[in-house]
Amino acid sequence: MNRDAIDFQKEPVATLFRKLLIPTLLGSFAMSAVCTIDGIFVGHGTGADGVAAVNLVVPIYQFVAGLGLMIGSGCSVVSSIHLSYKKVKTARLNISQALLATTLFITVLTVLVLIFPAETARLLGSSESLMPQVLDYLQWIMPAFVFQTWMLIGLFIIRLDGSPRFAMWCNIVPALLNIVLDWLFIFPLGMGVKGAAIATTLSIMAGGVMALYYLLFMGRSLRIIALKTSVKSLCLAGRNLGYQCKIGLSSLLGELTMAIFIYIGNWQFMHYLGDSGVGAFGIACYYAPFFFMIGNAIAQSAQPIISYNYGTGLWHKVRETRRLLLRTATLFGVCLSLLFILFPRELVGLFVDTQSQAGRIATAGFPYLGTGTVFFIANVAVIGYFQSLERIRESILFVLMRGVILLIPCFYLLPAVWGTTGMWLAMPVTEALTSTIIYGMCLYRRRRR
Repeated sequence: MNRDAIDFQKEPVATLFRKLLIPTLLGSFAMSAVCTIDGIFVGHGTGADGVAAVNLVVPIYQFVAGLGLMIGSGCSVVSSIHLSYKKVKTARLNISQALLATTLFITVLTVLVLIFPAETARLLGSSESLMPQVLDYLQWIMPAFVFQTWMLIGLFIIRLDGSPRFAMWCNIVPALLNIVLDWLFIFPLGMGVKGAAIATTLSIMAGGVMALYYLLFMGRSLRIIALKTSVKSLCLAGRNLGYQCKIGLSSLLGELTMAIFIYIGNWQFMHYLGDSGVGAFGIACYYAPFFFMIGNAIAQSAQPIISYNYGTGLWHKVRETRRLLLRTATLFGVCLSLLFILFPRELVGLFVDTQSQAGRIATAGFPYLGTGTVFFIANVAVIGYFQSLERIRESILFVLMRGVILLIPCFYLLPAVWGTTGMWLAMPVTEALTSTIIYGMCLYRRRRR
């Protein structure tokens, strides 16, 4: 967990990108694995109903993750630009304000959900038969979310501070801990979905404490500082947070697109196929965060390089980073598409018996779902590129296209035409259309120049 020596000013772009990408990808895989490990253990320990119950709570997880990514990415872009101008104290101030404000907001959200758990579960689409397991998971997972935001925001800052390997370990340690605790609580102790929630909460707490410890005691340039409480200071803090949110809004919307995808999908699969359909869709939803995290890891690896060189006016380095970003996203997207098209039974079998009703539905649908991963990962990475350049309108527009403007109609229209197959194709069609629009816009702008 030694800190790395990274010089954004002098090192070649390809070297910087590689140094950031490898630990960021490993860390992102580990972060996604925390939730997916729950699904694997829950699926084998409690069956498809347990998977469905956990999946119904995932939209809250996605919202909190989106909030952390919004503040983290916005804070990172602002701080990296301040660092390019040698304004270290201003960068530290932005970091401290971001962490405090997010902690207060998530604490209030947690308290509200714990006061109204049944109402929250119904809002998430729970049936009465799934309600006991949904409540078991919901009430024990909520305390994790303050620590999750510490971890998410901290990872951006730790990477910007030149320590991507420590950031990686902030993800890997919780993932490994979650494996051990999930097994312990679900099988020997027989605690079911409640055990999975407790295991995940304890694991995320470990990662959050690691990130916070770094920012308090180990940071080189970037660390938490004491904040003033005067009226003027609070007004400046509000302005700074507003700008960070403005820059990072596309990251929040990106996670919300995942939440919308899961939320609407749960309702549609419940409507057409019942609890088994939600269980099958739930298996797909355990893999979907991997798609997002790969695209997001590529974007996060490029972000400090792009933002730093954008701040110093070195546009040739910005363009070189963009090429690396696109090539990497395409490579990972193609590999994942082939995996889902060629090996659906094996992927489903990690969670449930492939001969169960939910297993059969998922096995039939995975090849259709897999056709969209190339576009999915590329879109997330490209939106991150626009965000790094403070091109807020474009990033928000494209996120809304893939999460609301195109996704919702596809989820309702395609099943009417192609039945169950149409539900599996909603995401691929949405992402392909979004990629086409992004490419068309870029081509139009290039020709105008």
